[in-house]
Amino acid sequence: MRREISRLYSPILNKEMDIVSYGDYGFALLLFPTAAADYLEYERFQMIESLAHLIDAGKVKVYSINSINNESWLNDEMSGRMKAIRHQQFNEYVYNEVVPFIYNDCNGKVDIITSGASLGALHCANIFFKRPDLINGTIAMSGSYDLSDYTKGYFDEDCYFNSPVSYLPNLNDENILNEMRKSNHIHILTGQGNYENPKASQDLSYILKSKNVPHDLELWGHDVPHDWPTWRKMLPYVIETKF
Repeated sequence: MRREISRLYSPILNKEMDIVSYGDYGFALLLFPTAAADYLEYERFQMIESLAHLIDAGKVKVYSINSINNESWLNDEMSGRMKAIRHQQFNEYVYNEVVPFIYNDCNGKVDIITSGASLGALHCANIFFKRPDLINGTIAMSGSYDLSDYTKGYFDEDCYFNSPVSYLPNLNDENILNEMRKSNHIHILTGQGNYENPKASQDLSYILKSKNVPHDLELWGHDVPHDWPTWRKMLPYVIETKF
């Protein structure tokens, strides 16, 4: 399996950001780390090993990027406003720097599907819902899609527009909604075991249904916890059966 690490300076974030890629062919799967983790988290927790047969078969090419959650919602030293600004800058980094990087690395435009677990699920879903013209779908695992779960009481306009369960109910732009509707790859999964919050996924699904946006909602068993063994099963399963 081809594995390549690239370190690029981000003008938007004003810092160097690492990206690791795995494989040569297939649609691009863009992974968002959990919590304050880094771009190699999915490798350390054997997710890449779980996906290796799909990568080697040329079904998917995987990209994993750094989070800046420790410069935003997980940083207790920053003001709420600065956290919100940094979150918005991260979005712009993905749209304006990561997406072109992927296109260049693949020698042309490819479908990009975002994925993540826990806080990474919020990011991957939000990135898709805000720009379904640019991102082709999302696989969100064990997430909460209410940004207020992380903002410790702070909530401004930028928070609202990065909190899917806040802005999606009021989204009436048919151009954006139609881009979502034609995706065919909105996959929301959660366990119902320890530390999982299945209601968060159900709430998101209810909103998508109200907007006539096709999607999959899967609630796995009460013995399925909020942890890496769960996600190592979920992500390969979705790629094997839905793509």
